[in-house]
Order: sequence, then C-alpha cells, then structure tokens
Amino acid sequence: MTPLIPALLLLQAAPPEEATPPVVPPGEAPAAQDWEQDAPPVDPQIIEGRERPGYTAPLPDKIEQNNQGAVRAPPPQAFPAEQVPIPDRWRLIQSLGLVKENLLDPYNQNTLKGDRPIDRAKVPWLPIKEDDWFFVANLISDTVYEPRSFPIPVGVQTTEDPDRNDVFGNAFSQVFSQTFIAGFALLKGSTTFKPPVVEYRLTLAYNVNYVDVPERRVLFVEPTRPSHRLDHFLGVQEAFVDYHLARFDNDRFDFISLRAGIQPFQSDFRGFLFNDQQLGVRLFGSRDNNRFQFNLGAFWRLEKDTNSGLNDVTQAPRDDFVFVANAYRQDFLIPALTSQITVVYNRNRESGDIEIDDNGFPVRPALLGTLRGREYDAFYLGYNLDGRIGRVNLTGSFYWALGKDRNSFLTDRPADINAQFAAVEASYDRDWMRFRLSAAYASGDEDPYDDTEGGFDAIFENPVFAGADTSYWIRQTIPFAGGGRVISVNGRNGLLNSLRSSKEQGQSNFNNPGLMLVGAGADFDLTPEFRLTANANHLWFENTSVLEVLRNEGSIPKEIGFDLSASAIWRPHANQNLVFRLSAATLLAGDGFRDLFTSRGGGKEFVSILANVVLTY
Repeated sequence: MTPLIPALLLLQAAPPEEATPPVVPPGEAPAAQDWEQDAPPVDPQIIEGRERPGYTAPLPDKIEQNNQGAVRAPPPQAFPAEQVPIPDRWRLIQSLGLVKENLLDPYNQNTLKGDRPIDRAKVPWLPIKEDDWFFVANLISDTVYEPRSFPIPVGVQTTEDPDRNDVFGNAFSQVFSQTFIAGFALLKGSTTFKPPVVEYRLTLAYNVNYVDVPERRVLFVEPTRPSHRLDHFLGVQEAFVDYHLARFDNDRFDFISLRAGIQPFQSDFRGFLFNDQQLGVRLFGSRDNNRFQFNLGAFWRLEKDTNSGLNDVTQAPRDDFVFVANAYRQDFLIPALTSQITVVYNRNRESGDIEIDDNGFPVRPALLGTLRGREYDAFYLGYNLDGRIGRVNLTGSFYWALGKDRNSFLTDRPADINAQFAAVEASYDRDWMRFRLSAAYASGDEDPYDDTEGGFDAIFENPVFAGADTSYWIRQTIPFAGGGRVISVNGRNGLLNSLRSSKEQGQSNFNNPGLMLVGAGADFDLTPEFRLTANANHLWFENTSVLEVLRNEGSIPKEIGFDLSASAIWRPHANQNLVFRLSAATLLAGDGFRDLFTSRGGGKEFVSILANVVLTY
C-alpha cells in the first residue's frame, strides 16, 4: 500500500492560486480533468519566503520538479478509509476494528494459527528477536468406523465355532479407530509469499482402535486370547528443524533448505514407491522461478506400532536405509506438464534380525519358503509426470527395480532383482464433472526357482490412485492362508500384491505374483460442499507361478475380480475444517480369487464400508 504524501511536499509542489482545484468532499474522487490541462507550469519561486503558520524554522531544501504540468495531489480527506497506512498486513483487520481475535475461532484471524506474528512482549521467555516469528497449532480428530468382509482363516488349534472345519470361516469383521493429531510449529518469515527462514515442527498422533473378528488367532498368536482387541498408542509423526541455507533474489523466492528429523516425504506425485514419515536428512530447493525443484534425502526407517501404524520412537530404528535423489522440471516435455526423474536406493541389512510384532506374530523374516532371514539392495529408476495435455489431465509413474536379493526365500541363493511398474491415470473435466481412466501394471515373478526375482514391490506405498482407500482392494488386507503363515496377498492402503508379512514392519518381497488393473471412475461436484465419486476396477495377478508353488497347486487362474466402489464427501462449510465421508465397496471375486479363498457361503462377494469424520482446527 502506498503511504500518504507528506503535507510539506504537497505544499512545495502546489500550483499557482488560480490553478487550485475546487475543494472535494471527503470520500469523493477529485474532478481534476476539468482544470488539469490549463494549469501553468510549476514556478519554484512562488513559495520563496513563505512560511507555514506557527513555524519559524527555515524550510528544507527545495525538491526538483521534473513532471512539468503536474497538479497538486488530493488532500488526505479525499482518500477512502481503507487506504489508511497500517503497521503490517497481519494487523489489517484489527486496525480497522472489524474482528476481535478469539483463540478458539478456527476461521478468522488467530495468532495460534499463524495469521499474526507473535507478540514478543507477551512471551519474553521465547528466544526470538525479530517481529516475523509465527506459531501454528493444528488439531485434528479422525474417526473411522469400518465394517467389512474378507476371507478369514480358521485357527489351527481352536475356533469360535465348533462347526467350522473349513480353511476359511465367516468373513465379517468390524473396526473402530479414533486418531487425535496435534501439530505445533514455530517459524520465521512471511510465509504467504516465501518459504520460512527457520521452522521447528512437532506432530504427535494418539490412536485408539477396536477390532472384532469371528475367528481366534487372527488378532493374537495365542489361541487362548479372544477374537476382539482394544489397543492404543502414541506416535511421533513429525519432529524436525528446517533451515534456509540460501535464498535467490527473484520474484518466486527460489531457495535451498536443509531439513533434519522425522519428516514426511513422498517420492512421486501419487505415492506409489515411498510415501511415509521417517527419520532423515533432506536437502531440497528450487531454481528458475520455481520451475526446477530437487530433493536429496537419506532416511533411516523407524519401527512402527503394529496396530496403529504410527512411528514407535521407543525402539531402535531398523537396519533399513532409503536414499533418494529426484528432480522436477515444469513445462517439460511439453507446456503444462511437470516431469520428474527419480533414483532411489533401498539398503536393507536385516538378515540376522528376528522381529515379533505386538500381537505375537513373526514379521521379520517373513514366514515363507525356507523361513531364513533376508537382506537386499534395491535400486529404483523412475520417471513420473503430472499435468495436462490440452483438456486432458494426466498423471503417470514408471519404475524399474534392479538390485540383489542376497537370500531368496525359495532357493536360499542370491538372486538378481529385475522388476517393472507402470501406472497411468487420465481424466477429463466438463463443468462440475470429472471422468477418469486408470491402468496399472506391476510385473510378477515368472520362475520362483531361478536366480532372478521379477515381482515388483515398493518400499512403503500409500497410493492416491484408482479410487484410493475407497477401493476394496486398496483398502483391505487379504490374508494368504495356506501358502504362508501370517502373510497377506496385498497390504492395507496399498495397491501391490507383494506377499509381505506387514507393510509397516516387513521387508520388500520381489517374489510375488504382480498386478494388472484397468479402471474407470467419475467425480461429481454437485455443490461446493458435496461430492459423489464412483469407481470400477478390474484386477488380475500378472503371473501366478509363485502362488502355485507356495500353495502347491498345479494352476491358479489370474483373475482377481471386479472392484466396485462409491463414496460421498460432504463439507458443510466448504472447507476442510469439517469433513464427512461415507463410502462402500464390493469385490466380485474372479476365478483366481475364488480358487485361493473358498470360504463359507461361497466367497463370491466381499464388501467394505467406510464411515469417516474429520474435524480440524
């Protein structure tokens, strides 16, 4: 905002008396065009010897007037009230007297939400010296109720129902999960326009969950334990320091920053390879007006709580490291398309590590094949894109996994890793509707007994793709009973069929059947507050050789089945402070799924309901 011109300068630049404009009432613009063209040139001698009333000191040196024909600026009364100068932009509403701060108000200006800088006089104990420090507090309540059905194996030693003598029993179970998240940040800098100079952040998550299943030895390894469980855990999800190493002087505030501590990181646009909150050090920044971005990171993976999936900092970190280097370029290969090149190295040295989860089940090594410990070096070369081509929105990921598994669980010999992954999603917007097409491919291992592992597996996937957690297959975990103990075909909130003991605590497995998916979906924004979404996916195993060996079957069909889902999202205030979500999904089992999971009642249809309420301050 331009400050008002001092009265003294206005007087010195005043034209002769006959050229003085008429007085303008306050709040109205001056009609200078009627007399501006006839005004004579400014005569600097006309103010010679003049003095202001009541002022006897000599006038300051004259100011050269280069804009010949200029007229006197309007008096202060002519300016509207909103142009009155204020100390800074954060106190604008306060200076106008329109809003009084309420610390419990999440919508209007609030110092606890970083809308205004910290008043150092009120917190003298804080070690801050400038007036551009901010404090940000985030409080989130995430409530989930989830009734679902999936193939549940009957316990070997005992069962809840003496009539159950099949491999699989009743399929219905239910989950209730309540998570409270509290995040706090202290940062320096006008972050509306540029990244912070320094940021200190801490985020804690407390989860309470209750699960009820129809069979014993699903939730606990001991057959004497009940078939329901109440558990809780407090995890540290963020604890880092972010420091600005350099800032380049341009309009987009290009920078280089260093971040150390427990921090979130997503290696690609949709979270296919590594999307987690882990302990690490990351150097990142931008150049060329933010058109070029880069990340160099090293992460030491933390152990996670078994039932909540939160970080457990009370245990020593795993002997599992992730090194990441990627670069983004906007408008490449074509305008409106952002390209990313990624190189990721996963170094795992847990062959001598035996890990038992909180429920008593072994998770490392996975109970497959010879049951011996494993370690591996996996390199991922990736290209990712996100943007649009004309009217078509496009996102895609392509990964090639290479490396060495030092002890394949079926041969006890070293094996080369050579696997591929590709996923593409295209969408088209028309008014309030978006129509989507999705396709994914993850290679499967063709020969489990050779010295090459061809099944693609990620480090820690959490994809936003093909319906995300609305989808039955992505949301639910399917146990691989009869082929491996405490092994799942796929992981919760995961796309890949990796045959892991646990996505959170297990190791990557490149001896797996892979995946093929094609799907279609649509989003309908009926109002700014209400959205409907529908998805239909068809899924197959890419190669069933590993499944046939582990299940000791001659042949297993590839078809998994059709995954149909729909969801409704309601935001009553058209923001993210209060969000209601209700979704339903069903899996219409194909020949391959029915071959693996013949359960009581036929096992042809499985359902999943997800009711979710998110409150944010």
